[in-house]
Order: sequence, then C-alpha cells, then structure tokens
Amino acid sequence: MGKKLWMIFGPLVVAAVVLIGLLFSPFKINRINSIIEKQAATSLSPNILKGDSVKKAALSKKYYVPFFGSSEFSRFDLTHPSVISEKYDWNFRPFLMGAAGTQSLTHFFQMQGVNKQLKNKKAVFVISPQWFVKNGADPQAFSFYFSQLQAVNFLQNQTGNESDRYAARRLLKISRGTEGTNSEVTGALQKVSQGKKLSGTEKTYLKYYKRLLSHEDQLFSDFSLKGGNEDKVNKQLKNLPDNESDSLIRQAITKQAKQQTSSNNFGIKNSFYNQRLKKRIKSFKGMEKNFNYTKSPEFSDFQLVLNQFAKDNTDVLFIIPPVNEKWAKYVGLSENMLNGFNKKINYQLKSQGFNNIVDLSKDGSKRYFMQDTIHLGWNGWFAVDQKIKSFIDEDSKNETHQLNDKFYDTTWQKLDPRDLNTYIKDN
Repeated sequence: MGKKLWMIFGPLVVAAVVLIGLLFSPFKINRINSIIEKQAATSLSPNILKGDSVKKAALSKKYYVPFFGSSEFSRFDLTHPSVISEKYDWNFRPFLMGAAGTQSLTHFFQMQGVNKQLKNKKAVFVISPQWFVKNGADPQAFSFYFSQLQAVNFLQNQTGNESDRYAARRLLKISRGTEGTNSEVTGALQKVSQGKKLSGTEKTYLKYYKRLLSHEDQLFSDFSLKGGNEDKVNKQLKNLPDNESDSLIRQAITKQAKQQTSSNNFGIKNSFYNQRLKKRIKSFKGMEKNFNYTKSPEFSDFQLVLNQFAKDNTDVLFIIPPVNEKWAKYVGLSENMLNGFNKKINYQLKSQGFNNIVDLSKDGSKRYFMQDTIHLGWNGWFAVDQKIKSFIDEDSKNETHQLNDKFYDTTWQKLDPRDLNTYIKDN
C-alpha cells in the first residue's frame, strides 16, 4: 500500500520540494532568452509589468527601448512603432511597458525594479490627458498591475526624501485592501511615509522576501507569452511598402485608414465604432461637457516618474497626444480645458528641465491621425515614429533637471491653469 501511495503522491511531493528549493535558493534562475524578450516586448502582459526578470534582461541591451504609456499601445495598425521598426529593421525595438489602465503610479513602481537598466538610457513616455481625472488612478486598475515585488524594490531603493514619502503615502492609500498585501511590507511603507528609517531587522526581512519574490517572477513571469501580440505585428508588416519611403508609407496609410473608417463621420475605426459607439451614439452627445483634466492627484503621481527619470539620468521623449477633434466637439469636451491641461503639463515638464516634448495636442483634426476617440492612429503614429527615430538615433542631450517638490502638493494638483502665471510668480 505504501509503495502504491508513493507512486501516486511521490512525484507531487518531489515537485513541491524542488519548487520550494528553487523559490528560496540564493542563486538566480536564468530562463530568459531572446525569444521570450521579443514576445514580451509587444505582449502588454500584466506579468511582465509586475515583474522584473524579463524587463531586466531585455532593457540591459541597447536594442530595446522602454516605451511607457497605456492603451494606445494596443492599437497595432501599420504605423505602430513596434510594426514600423520591425518592417524596416531599425536599430532598436520598443519594449512596451504599458497597457490599458496603466498610469504614472504604475510606471513609477514598475521602474523600481529596472532602475539600473534605465540609467543613462533613452525612453519614450506617452502622457494621456485622460489619466488626469478628479480622483487620479483607479485603484482596481492599479492593483491589476501591482506586485509585492514592486513594493519591496521601492523600499530597498528609497532614501526617505519627500518623493519617497509621497510615494509611500500614495501606495498605502491606493493599495488598501489589495489582495496579497504583506503586513511587514505595509509596516515598512508606513514608516517611510512618516519619514522614519527602516530597522536592520526590517531590511533583512525585505532582503529574503525579495529573494522569494524574484525567484517566483523568474519562474512564472513569461507564462502565457507565446504568440502574444506578435501575430498582430506580423499581420501589419505586409501592408507596408518594402522601401522605407515616406510617400509610399503615406499611400499605404490612406488606403488602410480609408477602408477602416468608412462607417462613420468621426474618422473612427469601423470595428471600434460599430462595437462600442454605434448603438448608443445619441447618448454620447454632450456627455463629456463637464470632464476636467486640469485638477488631479495624477500631476503628483507624474512627478514621481519625473523624479525617477532624473535620478536615473534617463533621456526621455515625452509625447502628448491629442483627442479626436470631431468626437470632442460631439461629446462636448471643452477645448479650453484641454488647452489648460496642456499648459499645466508643459510647465511641469519644462520648468524642471524636461524639454524633449512632442506636443501633438493641436493635431486632433488631421485626417487619419486618430484611430478612435482618444488614441493615435495611422498618421498619428507615423508622426510619432519619425520623432522617435530621430530621438533614438541622436546623441543624448544630458539635460539638467531642477526638481521641485512643490509638485507633490495638493495646491499644484488642484491648481486652475488660469491661475498658473500667478502661481509661477509666487513660487
């Protein structure tokens, strides 16, 4: 009977022992190869965003450039940066570090595991005006991309300055009740939020807890990567001309975009319009007249990202996309409000020495520039592609940054852009 039971349960016991041994082993588990890196670069996978191992492996190479953003990355039309760089074999590929629901706070915490790989490197960051709503990042969306590994990385990196204290307070607030929250990590975050130093015991705990989390990440982060979005990228390659000619690419853009926006007068892709708008189109009229992107905690969350880029000496190209102008007028989205957001975010960037900005906020009326209501499309991506390629190919400008902790204040979060000149004089 004992032998039969061992035959049944023995392999499970052995597997469990081996798995536990791997998780707690002091040695690094290296499973990442170039195939996994390529799949991960366009996957938009939560596991990749939550973890470190795949991102570290890919971003250690000059070949992959980190792209931070959100849902615009999932619009794989023929001029998406991942498509066009593959078609014409540019000397880099985007590593997409964003997906639907990711905002500044997610980006800051995922950066904590790859600071070494971001040092003195180039990056692209797409700033979506839609992030800057009254309450900022959605807790559910944040928790979907958050991991305890990110929190531990942050705690090991922090030095107790104002930026770190704000980040700890923000994380404690937004992750309250998040599944899998670790009480020791929470206690450490509370101390950092109060400007207190971590004890030797706490640092030791974090060291061994990180080992466990890192090995878990190394073992499981690439699950469900096979295929990913590579098929979407490969499908679009055949729609581009073989020669990298601006005129031929624009002809391909017009051909595809004209076919795919034939069902409506907003220049919105047929599939999006028919599935998500058409049946309720009348209900959208005037719906967004009270939307406001000028007062939000997102401005301070964004400051965390700027602080980290400056700390890592990362040379960043910031992209400010427009909204679809026809759609904005239909739903009543205020042009003055959008201009106010643009004025405020540009001041936050430029006043601190971040001057690599592609401001497309006035381009929402251009033909085939948007794919839907708020996301870049054919000509929009192509305009961005050209700016990105020039930025990556040129030498870094070594910007000097003058970081200002006042951007963490609620005064800045709630500042009306009409009062910006007075604010500048007073500060």
